[in-house]
Amino acid sequence: SFCDINVEKAEAYAKDLTAKGFSVFFHQADVGNFESIKTAHAAMVKHFGPVNGVVNNAGVNANYDPAEMTNEEWERFFNVDLKSVWHTAKACLPDMRKAKKGSIVNIASIHARMTYQGYFPYGAAKSGIIGLTRSLGLDEGINGIRTNAVSPGYTLTPLLESWFVMEPTKRKESMAVQPLGRMAQPSEIAKVVTFLLSDDSSFVNGADWIVDGGLSARFA
Repeated sequence: SFCDINVEKAEAYAKDLTAKGFSVFFHQADVGNFESIKTAHAAMVKHFGPVNGVVNNAGVNANYDPAEMTNEEWERFFNVDLKSVWHTAKACLPDMRKAKKGSIVNIASIHARMTYQGYFPYGAAKSGIIGLTRSLGLDEGINGIRTNAVSPGYTLTPLLESWFVMEPTKRKESMAVQPLGRMAQPSEIAKVVTFLLSDDSSFVNGADWIVDGGLSARFA
């Protein structure tokens, strides 16, 4: 099951997964709105049963001037990039507590630790995800629920590609600092997420997994 605000793209994705043999259920939702998430969650439970594994992967870019950013822009951004993580946990935790089992994986970013000029307040949201992950890990571990974060580096997603379109010089600059000489494929991040969802990571909780090809090991 998955939710997305963009029905057209989500239905195309669901169709592609179905063609590959997966059993798929999509429900439209705005992750920044709890009532929307609550409705989507109820539909998913009705279709597949109680949710015991969750991945929070919603996000948008932010390139605001801190002196010019409006309250409305701030709320809209943080609703998607941070508050949505709480919304999903809030919807799923009751069933997970009853089952005494669950795994929540929150997608953060290396921007939680190092970021760019002109990228305000993206890093703040990603730092918030890691803090929220730690809190959930401590509070819910006693209930058999593990919560972890994954902080990818440069990953060739549509979101990153959209940034390269906005800032054409950044692609070459970004490639120049990659210790492995390339950027990550989404599938490489997905493998880490899959591990954290599985029982193979049964003693991993409250952790942030940095998957950046060694980028954060650089001094400059």
